[in-house]
Amino acid sequence: MMMEFLTHEWLGKPVWMWLGFHALVAGLLAFDLGLLHRDKNHEIGVKESLLLTAFYFTLGLAFGGWIWWMLGFDPAQEYVTGLVIEKSLSMDNVFVIAVILTSLGVPRAAQHRVLVWGILAAVLLRGLMIGLGSALVQQAHWVLSVFAAFLIYVGIKMLVSKEEDEQDVKNSASMRFLKKWVRITEKPEGQHFIVRKPDPKTGKTVRWLTPLAVALVLVNIADVIFAVDSVPAIFAITTDPFIVYTSNIFAILGLRALYFALAAMVDRFAYLKTALALILLFIGAKIVVADTLELVHLPPWVSLVVTLVLLTLGVVYSLWRTRRAAEPENQKTPAEIAHRT
Repeated sequence: MMMEFLTHEWLGKPVWMWLGFHALVAGLLAFDLGLLHRDKNHEIGVKESLLLTAFYFTLGLAFGGWIWWMLGFDPAQEYVTGLVIEKSLSMDNVFVIAVILTSLGVPRAAQHRVLVWGILAAVLLRGLMIGLGSALVQQAHWVLSVFAAFLIYVGIKMLVSKEEDEQDVKNSASMRFLKKWVRITEKPEGQHFIVRKPDPKTGKTVRWLTPLAVALVLVNIADVIFAVDSVPAIFAITTDPFIVYTSNIFAILGLRALYFALAAMVDRFAYLKTALALILLFIGAKIVVADTLELVHLPPWVSLVVTLVLLTLGVVYSLWRTRRAAEPENQKTPAEIAHRT
């Protein structure tokens, strides 16, 4: 009976493959929380962040090797392409998270806690969005054309928007809504999301949200917004729910580690958004040319190469243009980082 259940197909793959992947994700999170970061006051430095980023990316590529062994070369190629695209697009998400945490005054030692719970929520949210996207694509193939139009729109918007147009976190609609309906402490209360304090009006002890809880809410809202961009992008590569989901989750798992490396030098990547916008435009155009109009067939490796080239050019050009303005890390303040972002 158990073997029959495990070999039963769900969304095109045996149940044991889905369960095995989620067991791997749970093990990685337990390893990260239980062993690497038992000390709640530990601050993750750039070196540790880069090592963790390399670890998660290597593990993600190794999982691609397992897909090659189990499902064949084409699914593995689609998975690696999806992983690189999702990892690339997540970089812009990192910069937004840096602004949120800095603006709310979340201490660096507590940022890890916000990001870990944010990742857990992101896994659930991405799963729901990917499941919905898969159902839509399977019911109507023209949905991919809608995805393409949206990606092209977002890419153009990213190219023409200016940094001054970015909304201030403390004056955002989400922040105003939270302040209207819940009590929020002025300063962080250690690493607590919720604390009990007297109400100034009634004197009764009530629950208050801390800036950590507010940051967690805003980070998840940001992830939903970015998922609206990234999920259609991966569907341009493959419509296999297992490949789409696993590549997304591995990109998210490495996001927390990547944050502490990029947030420390966010001002050095001023032109990365342009590269990400061009990636979205390319993927949207690929859907139109290859899938909707069927004018030419583009294998997944073409998307992988184009993504890597654009991303590399964006990083290198940004570092080159900002080389003279670069300052020693110990001279930068959180306020400067937020302002330059």
